[in-house]
Amino acid sequence: MTGGQIPWRVMPWPVLALLLAFAAGSADAQNYPDKPIKIIVPAASGGPTDVPARLASQILQPKLGQPVVVENRAGAGGALGARAVAAAPPDGYTLLAGNTSVLAVQPAVSASAGYHPVKDFAAIAKVSESYQILVVHPSRPWKTVKDLVDDAKAHPGTLNFGHTGAGGLPHLTGELFMARSGAKLTGVPFRSGGEAVTAVLSGTVEMTFESITILLPLIRDGKVRALAITSGKRTPLAPDLPTMMEAGVPNYEVTTFNGIAAPAGTPANIVGMLSAAMNEGLQSEEVQATIKRLGAVSTPGTPAEFEAFIAAQFGKWQAVAKDANIKVD
Repeated sequence: MTGGQIPWRVMPWPVLALLLAFAAGSADAQNYPDKPIKIIVPAASGGPTDVPARLASQILQPKLGQPVVVENRAGAGGALGARAVAAAPPDGYTLLAGNTSVLAVQPAVSASAGYHPVKDFAAIAKVSESYQILVVHPSRPWKTVKDLVDDAKAHPGTLNFGHTGAGGLPHLTGELFMARSGAKLTGVPFRSGGEAVTAVLSGTVEMTFESITILLPLIRDGKVRALAITSGKRTPLAPDLPTMMEAGVPNYEVTTFNGIAAPAGTPANIVGMLSAAMNEGLQSEEVQATIKRLGAVSTPGTPAEFEAFIAAQFGKWQAVAKDANIKVD
């Protein structure tokens, strides 16, 4: 025994138990993975959150040498599945397929969400990101965002935008548009983004913000007129569309994203292994082509970068919800 060491026989039991538990945890982390991994999707099967999760499963399974099973656990706007992952053992065997709603919007507008998107999760990898497009019916007189904003300012509250319900991303997107542009619009809730788009097509509402995936076919067919996209810079997904900032709306950017996270406290080497596997897989041409077909782009990065991104998104939507007095409980 060297100077300063305490014989294990006289070491206090609580201290010895803690050291033994730490050693066991370290050994488990070093052997990871030695059993199947589960990705919980806090949404129904087949939707825009489910598909990227299954893509992540296809990436991880051959690289980790273990089955990666996708489990759909919808409910409470995604909070049910998110809470289940937050409460799971931080051992890398239960992962969350998170998106903008679950990891930014839901906890920003609801005090009863039951989790914190940064404190309760260890960010692993952002799988993809996409954007929304502001569209109007082709019969409307506005050819640019400026035309629309000028009309809205001249007739406050008379122009309507369709969204998917109070506190949802399309609702907050519209609120941010009003705050940044100075236009005063009236939000009209619908049960889905598809219904909001249908309302634009029928003339029930003047405009809506919706995903590239839903809108691009309608734009190409001339059924709606696209005024701008919510990306920070022009995207290859719709290269001819100006961004909101190019169209004169300052500091306006709205990103929708999907990514993988683990419970907070997951060992760093496990997070690093999962992140490296995801990022390697995301760079393959086949995976990038699949993500492009989903109307998104792949965005590999480090866990720290993804964590900072989530924190920024959460803070942004918290501020928008507070300024617009939006609470969903």
